[in-house]
Amino acid sequence: MKKGKKRVITGFGMVMLVVLAFAIFGYFNFKTVVVSGTSMFPTLKNGRKVLVSKAYWLIGPLRHKDIVVVTDLNPDGYMIKRIYKMAGEKVDYYNFPRSYPLNGKPYIVPDGKLFLLGDNRRNSEDSRAIGAVGVDQVLGKVVVWP
Repeated sequence: MKKGKKRVITGFGMVMLVVLAFAIFGYFNFKTVVVSGTSMFPTLKNGRKVLVSKAYWLIGPLRHKDIVVVTDLNPDGYMIKRIYKMAGEKVDYYNFPRSYPLNGKPYIVPDGKLFLLGDNRRNSEDSRAIGAVGVDQVLGKVVVWP
């Protein structure tokens, strides 16, 4: 009778498994996005690459002044903007959405939405033009930029 050989994971095999686990983790939780346009100038310059993550348990929840990437009206596009106000907060008169009636009532960001503005306000198509954006449209939070 032949005895079966035991397989042992060597140190090299263990290192390769750890590297594979990190690669899979990075693939599903991080993405590189290229900045297109000047709406976030001077913070983010046109053509720069930024690292975006949707692993909020690792990088923290969405907060004021975070830079986020959201899906655009164009199905394969995206926008990079800064969180100005969150659900339930009042937006000041100068940043009301253009479609909101100026009847003296304050604009309150609806539940499940974010009010986003570009850093370069003069050249930014943001929540003032398109309204509040759903949290479900957020692709991730910018965690690294050069």
